[in-house]
Amino acid sequence: MFTPYEETLQYLYKNLPMFQRIGAAALKPDLTNTIQLCEAVGNPQSSFKCVHVAGTNGKGSTSHMLASIMQEAGYKTGLYTSPHLKSFTERIRINGIEISRDFVVKFVKQVKPHITEIQPSFFEITVVMAFAYFASMQADIAIIETGLGGRLDSTNIIVPELSLITNIGMDHQDLLGNTLEKIAREKAGIIKRGVPVIVSQRQLEIDQVFEEVSAMHASPLIFASDVFTASPRDNNSNMALTIRRRGVNLKDTLALPLNGFYQRKNILGVLAAVERLSMQGWSINDNALREGISRVISNTGLRGRWQVLRERPFTVCDTAHNVDGLKDVVEQIAAQVYHNLYVIIGLVKDKDISGILKLLPRNAKYFFCQATIPRAMDAHHLKALAEAQGLNGEVIDEVNAAIAKATEEAGEDDMIFIGGSTFVVADIDNL
Repeated sequence: MFTPYEETLQYLYKNLPMFQRIGAAALKPDLTNTIQLCEAVGNPQSSFKCVHVAGTNGKGSTSHMLASIMQEAGYKTGLYTSPHLKSFTERIRINGIEISRDFVVKFVKQVKPHITEIQPSFFEITVVMAFAYFASMQADIAIIETGLGGRLDSTNIIVPELSLITNIGMDHQDLLGNTLEKIAREKAGIIKRGVPVIVSQRQLEIDQVFEEVSAMHASPLIFASDVFTASPRDNNSNMALTIRRRGVNLKDTLALPLNGFYQRKNILGVLAAVERLSMQGWSINDNALREGISRVISNTGLRGRWQVLRERPFTVCDTAHNVDGLKDVVEQIAAQVYHNLYVIIGLVKDKDISGILKLLPRNAKYFFCQATIPRAMDAHHLKALAEAQGLNGEVIDEVNAAIAKATEEAGEDDMIFIGGSTFVVADIDNL
């Protein structure tokens, strides 16, 4: 016997195409469905202020950090992110508290006639649900993360206080374009007329894209890495970051509990966004910034970013799932001190498999697994491709069984890494 909430989720998963499960077939080529759905429920996106966040890597962490800071500043803060790791309700939060199951049930019941008529995707429904929830809860501000791309992303019907674009890398080339410039242009599609835009880091080959698009829309443009730098006191930790603004030290240090090295790039966009929002009249004092950063995990429930699951053997998981994201992770693995390395990896079929396998360390034993989604690459096929690249190991299909086997084999001074896909991390039992 299913609860109304379970029945509702079954209806959504069964009847609506979902990119996370089936890939590109779930995507709709324009914003028409989202616009129609929003009109059907009273255009809730016009009822709250927001910040719009796009990028290839880092947009989830950036969104969570910003939401945590705004929450600490005393604002009722919405947060919309995707995909979820464990529970659908993770996608939509206010002050860190997940959307109520009752609201999910009532909203889907309300829009069912429109679902039949419009035939939206799963993502389009969740975006409009988030907008409706934030409006009904009278959020002061919401941090809205794009799903895929920007220009045609379902979230792109909002007019934000600020647009923020993180790292641009090669991912979803079949949908966004096969060059960094084409991908950057799609991400730049979130820039709105007169709305300031922050770009977290300069990337010389695509800077001109953001300069051109922001000029076309008369939108003030700030490259955060021109303004801020963040350097750790301890190279293996982000717990004490020295922050400089245009070369001048800010007092004390900033404690960032997200230990992925790549967070040192993401924090720059967050700092620039907070400074710009303050200029626009949002009251964000120094304490709100510090507490928001230091409490980001407890405030927002962020998981899966260089998350330590066990100290001995040192066991870490990370949701990085494309060449650029995994390059940072592999560099961080190389910086660790360990005796033997075990890597539990699963990939999805529509990634640059060859590019990812070329990055991975050769001095490791591999356990090839597959996440419980249709897009997951068959673990035996992955093993064959990996062996051709000089990566050796064995197939253990199920993620937790692979973790158990690696933990059994590893000594206390060894390291275990789990990743390759968001959905591999999502399958970890004790996440």
